[in-house]
Amino acid sequence: MQITKNIHALKIPFKVNISPDKIAERFVYVYIVCGKKIWLIDTGVAGSKKLIFDYIESIGKSICDIESIFLTHSHPDHVGSAKSIKQECGSKVYVHNLERNWVEDVDLQCAQRPVPGFKNLVEGSVKVDGILKDGDIINLDENLSLRVIHTPGHSNGSVAYLIKEEGALLCGDTVLSSNQMPVFDDLAESINSVKKLDKINDVEILLSSWDDPRKGGQIHDVFEDSVNYFTKIQQAVNKIAAKENISDPAEFCKDIISELKLPPVMANPVTARTFQSVLKKIHACKNCCCGN
Repeated sequence: MQITKNIHALKIPFKVNISPDKIAERFVYVYIVCGKKIWLIDTGVAGSKKLIFDYIESIGKSICDIESIFLTHSHPDHVGSAKSIKQECGSKVYVHNLERNWVEDVDLQCAQRPVPGFKNLVEGSVKVDGILKDGDIINLDENLSLRVIHTPGHSNGSVAYLIKEEGALLCGDTVLSSNQMPVFDDLAESINSVKKLDKINDVEILLSSWDDPRKGGQIHDVFEDSVNYFTKIQQAVNKIAAKENISDPAEFCKDIISELKLPPVMANPVTARTFQSVLKKIHACKNCCCGN
């Protein structure tokens, strides 16, 4: 669907095989920025190329015009189809330096961050052509620019993109809406990144990877809801950690998911990693306080 004069949103459904008897229905948004050329914000999971190409052709554009792919980060649902799109269109791939290794070596990513069904979600490793850093402004076209905003938390090198001329903020997975599956590496950085985005002026539309487009007064509410959800997660981890002898991360994850009243299917290795990251910070804080 067309969102602004130059930005289109494509919602891509996919499935994650959590276990032989457990399948999670998911989706992710890919954003298509059109001018004299075409620029993609993320590429969806493996197999998304056809959906992206069909949409581009349906709006009267050519896939040959896909000049660049700007990744919000390196996770499978964002980099999944980058390999085949780059091969077919000769597109350049850009990402923050802290995400580069996992884009160029997806086997390394799989080893360091196991995700159920990882091999089915990613086509393969992709050579990165350019490195992004906070504050970069990339001139895409006449009166069309992309400002890079580093938003660590979900991952170390996560970024958001501001297209000021369209009043659009594309935030990737930075914002975690209530009742979404909690996936992040650092809770405190996640909260700080959401607050950082909330301070940006003249944002008319918020475009997330995991939420429908939000406009006007909804935008601040989304940011506020996200901070509240992160806080709620921290409180749940604190509560369960205080009353349990934590020896099994999987069981600890199930108890947190239950405490948050989230669907049981969300208890998986990815959320277990999330809650362990929160727990690690709690222990580090306690040790630091004890040390003082």
